[in-house]
Amino acid sequence: MNARNTLKQTVLTLSAALLVAATGSAVLTQAQAQGRNRGAEVTLNLKDAEISTLIATVSEVTGKNFIIDPRVRGKVTVVSASPMDAAGVYQTFLAVLQVQGFAAIPAGDAIKIVPETNARTDGGGLISNGRGVPFDEIVTHVYTVQNVSASQLVAILRPLISQSGHFAAYAGNNSLIISDRASNVMRIERLIAQIDQSGDREIEVVKLENAAATDVVRILTTLSQASKQADPTAQTGVVIADERSNSVLIGGEKGERSRMAEIVRRLDQPGPSGGDTQVFYLNYASAENLAPILEGYAQAASASSRPGASAAAGGAASAAASSGGGGADGTRVIADKDTNSLVVTAAPKAMLAIRNVISQLDIRRRQVLVEAIIAEVSATKASELGLDYAAYSPSTGAITGILNQSTQGALSSLATAASGATTAVATGGTSTLVTAAASLIGSGATAGIGGFTSGGSFFAVLLRALASDGDTNILATPQLTTLDNEEAKLSVGQEVPFLTGSFSNTGSGGANNGSVNPFQTIERKEVGLKLGITPTVNENNGIKLKIDLESSGIASGGAGTASLITNKRTVTNSVSVEGDQILFIGGLIDNQLTDSQSRIPLLSSIPVIGALFKSRSVRKAKTNLMIFIHPVILDDRKDADYYTRKRYDGVRNAELRAAQGAVPLIGGARPVLAPFDNYAADQQAAKDANPVSPPMVQEPGPEPVPNPAPRTAPAPAPAAPSGN
Repeated sequence: MNARNTLKQTVLTLSAALLVAATGSAVLTQAQAQGRNRGAEVTLNLKDAEISTLIATVSEVTGKNFIIDPRVRGKVTVVSASPMDAAGVYQTFLAVLQVQGFAAIPAGDAIKIVPETNARTDGGGLISNGRGVPFDEIVTHVYTVQNVSASQLVAILRPLISQSGHFAAYAGNNSLIISDRASNVMRIERLIAQIDQSGDREIEVVKLENAAATDVVRILTTLSQASKQADPTAQTGVVIADERSNSVLIGGEKGERSRMAEIVRRLDQPGPSGGDTQVFYLNYASAENLAPILEGYAQAASASSRPGASAAAGGAASAAASSGGGGADGTRVIADKDTNSLVVTAAPKAMLAIRNVISQLDIRRRQVLVEAIIAEVSATKASELGLDYAAYSPSTGAITGILNQSTQGALSSLATAASGATTAVATGGTSTLVTAAASLIGSGATAGIGGFTSGGSFFAVLLRALASDGDTNILATPQLTTLDNEEAKLSVGQEVPFLTGSFSNTGSGGANNGSVNPFQTIERKEVGLKLGITPTVNENNGIKLKIDLESSGIASGGAGTASLITNKRTVTNSVSVEGDQILFIGGLIDNQLTDSQSRIPLLSSIPVIGALFKSRSVRKAKTNLMIFIHPVILDDRKDADYYTRKRYDGVRNAELRAAQGAVPLIGGARPVLAPFDNYAADQQAAKDANPVSPPMVQEPGPEPVPNPAPRTAPAPAPAAPSGN
């Protein structure tokens, strides 16, 4: 053990001798080296020594391993008047490096000595603060700011960071990243702690019992504006009204908050006993519909606030709403239909609650444009072929082969006319016979032969052949605009007379024995297109539609006759659809085939000639009927103007296509709607000038330029066509 100590002392003595030879100054004496080994302090003195010599000396004293960058060069001078321990020597060494522009970076079991400009990228310890490490060591610290903005602190503290240091803000979690000497990091940390204070600016909530929050905030805002005008540098608080809870939110410094809160409490005083009367002018809601709702609400609110009265609150509210009487505590709401306003008499607290309800109910409702598309395509094909015959003799009887119902009726009339054929021929009057024979002629190709004898006998053969094709294409697009939750109806059609009954009274013909006084009863029913809708718009622009659609028309028969037949298509349902979506709501695909055959037994079975004893009718009808719905939400005037212009221009273009040339026979131009922009400009000019009747139409001619000058006189409107 003594031999080992003797060896160490010899090495220290040789190292000191070498340093004396190199620098001309004694760095470590033998006694000092021996004292270091025993934990004693040493004295470090260098004059114009190479920095590498200093690094070697510090390594020997502290026992640390150093890695020296090739760029670390220069001479250093260190003067120490008092002994230092190993930690003091290392701290002095770091200070010397900082003066020379170098830095010591820990790298595992060794320490790198590099230029200070590379210290940020070559490493450095990540610590929570600068404590516990040498002051001049490069460290990196992350500091989380609690109350102020980290980005603002960077602009304030950046000049205090060394040129080789790094200082940046991360806005994601409001943090600061500092890389610098440990001593500077601790100084910056103390500055941040002093700046990062919550201050005295807080939010204070004052709940009102009697006054309205909006009124109180209006008064406080006026006071603050007056203070600002008198002293632009004065600090004023911020006040906001929360109408839902009838509270005033006050923000600012403590003194300003206290002053405003005191003003709020003084303003929140009960009003005159017996209540006050105010008039609320409504913008969108109906005063007549809103009055019973408000009275019922006031009754329910008062009943629920009284102990033991909550069970009867609902019944009392319903009674107040249905009777239209005053609410609880003398609350009374009267609707003025002419001005669409509400006259409310209530206590201050009830008045405040009613005001809040009115503000939430008197809102602009959205509009919905609904377009129904009814498309029907039908095709009908029919063919008929048959042979009818008849022979009659008064002496031998009659034989017939009547297979067509219309032929049977016509032959009956013909037989009646034939009974007087002899007389008719003798007198030259054959009109009755000709008329009866003509009734046998129907649609299609009809061929017949026959003859009559003077004895009243006759024979007739009639051949019928008919083929028909019919196509129908119907497209109807009724459109209707209405408010949210408001039912709207559209009806376009005719009132058609339907025969419901008849009466005739035939007497004996005498003056007082009877008379003929026939009459018929007629009922008129609407035939055409009817559309009824009730839209309900939700917050996600979805629409619930209640639809009632009817399309009817005359299928056959004459108006006012018993044979009148109408077609009727009805859809009644409720659907959910998105705005501007086309939805299929109903339809019909009908394919009918009717094949009827009439024949005479046995004779119709004879080959070849059996076809003479048959009558066949074939009818095929195919119908495709589809109904679609297309709702559009009109949120504002821009949407309403767009669809209005679209429909307006569509009608005007149809009029322009039909207005080619003058009116036949009487001459003159056809009336055409004015361009939309011109019409809107005319309406605005008419509104400014306040004329009696603004122009609606103009005579066709050259297209006017957009935004024309206001006209001096309205254009004459065309005369309305006379109805029959």
